[in-house]
Amino acid sequence: MPELVEVESARSVIEKHGLGRRIVEVDDSDSFVCRPHRPGEIRDALVGGVLLNARRQGKSMWCEVRGGSSTISLGIHLGMSGKIVVADADGAEIDGGDYWEGRREVGDYSWARFTLGFEDGGRLMLVDPRRLGRVRLDPPVGELGPDAQTMTPDQFRAALSSGGSTPVKARLLDQHRIAGIGNLLADEALWRARLHPGTNVRDLSSAQVTKLLRSVRATIAAAFRGGGVHTLTIVPWRRVGGTCPRDHAPMTTGTVGGRTSWWCSVEQALPDR
Repeated sequence: MPELVEVESARSVIEKHGLGRRIVEVDDSDSFVCRPHRPGEIRDALVGGVLLNARRQGKSMWCEVRGGSSTISLGIHLGMSGKIVVADADGAEIDGGDYWEGRREVGDYSWARFTLGFEDGGRLMLVDPRRLGRVRLDPPVGELGPDAQTMTPDQFRAALSSGGSTPVKARLLDQHRIAGIGNLLADEALWRARLHPGTNVRDLSSAQVTKLLRSVRATIAAAFRGGGVHTLTIVPWRRVGGTCPRDHAPMTTGTVGGRTSWWCSVEQALPDR
């Protein structure tokens, strides 16, 4: 699913091409994507408003809309295949979000699950083939942990050490502790830090925690440079028969924290007890 990098791509598109535009119509008829709201509830809240800003915390994104004397928060979650598409009346468009192997044709909005129509004739859409995205008013962003891209060393240490015993990968994926790390970012960061994903957070030394934070930061930076988490180093080797791109040992797979995980069988082996 889209991770921090892909969500930032979508947020940036809204910030650059959607702000300051007045909303004159809203298609919120997809009751699954717009749950728990009834059809028309989001429309009634937003029509007449103006997009003020686009914000992100980890993998969560929301916009603030000025409507009269009040400000409304609109949460947009990309799901596993979502993109934000901003299309203008002249047919020009730009998109940001998840990476698609085969790009849809320009002007094909058959997968649009939610649409804002602007006064100038343009549109902002959540285009989502798998229909796993989510749009809601007043998203609970206050429940999220610090953003993985900007968290401080103290915040990172606190996120790993609080909450009892658990595999380090599970802790990295816990959005209430650290916001923004998904499955691919976690596997890459642990590979860079040479840590087995099942390592108990209580067994991590201070040096290992510092190295892991550096690896998380380097992984996020690499994903931004490459254009998404699909460009990370070990992604092509997360498969049966894959070998570690660093020492060429076989890659191993298993379920950690409820997610399919891959790691180097040699450099990331769990130490003997």
